[in-house]
Amino acid sequence: MIKLKNISKIYSNDGVTTTALKSISFEIKKGEFVAIMGPSGSGKSTLMHILGALDSPTSGQYILDGENISKLRDDDLAEIRNKKIGFVFQSFNLLPRTSALKNVMLPMAYAGINADFRQQKAMELLKLVDLSDRINHLSNQLSGGQQQRVAIARALSMDPKIILADEPTGNIASDQAEGIMKIFEKLNQDGRTIIMITHEPDIASHAKRIIVIRDGQITEDYKNKK
Repeated sequence: MIKLKNISKIYSNDGVTTTALKSISFEIKKGEFVAIMGPSGSGKSTLMHILGALDSPTSGQYILDGENISKLRDDDLAEIRNKKIGFVFQSFNLLPRTSALKNVMLPMAYAGINADFRQQKAMELLKLVDLSDRINHLSNQLSGGQQQRVAIARALSMDPKIILADEPTGNIASDQAEGIMKIFEKLNQDGRTIIMITHEPDIASHAKRIIVIRDGQITEDYKNKK
């Protein structure tokens, strides 16, 4: 599903260069649940942006689903994001004062999908994340955990092959975080490939494989024996 070959990322600002990633290589197979861990400044956010086709590497190759996307134009990367990757962010990124149902329908509306179909699918996805009784609640009427459930449903709306979650429990109470992780586990059991960025060991422990990154390099890559 994913193959990184000697990926490096160098930022230049006012003549000062910073190497965020240093020749990183690994593969992620279809159906894996991988947590990428690392302290602040380790390079994990840069790695997430490259994995999510939100940024391009300075050097190296990123093979996604058999296609080298390392040097694609922004328009082509946007199309790949829309079709193959579902994003779940720490800050939810929901439209305020908009219902849960309409938030989940939005990506399908942008894709020109029939209104009846997208409403039906959005209702099914909200049922999947146990929010059938909140479909008409506005996003700002929901708890943090409920908002993240809406965000997960929205990420699934275009049937992506990969779910990329960036600190998905970072803005919710610890008692709600466990429920969010059970949803990710269920999605993975159903065959979804999940890549999760986190700095919390207890959250990473839900993944089947853990990659640790420090100073722009992978220091550990191991199967999680739960």
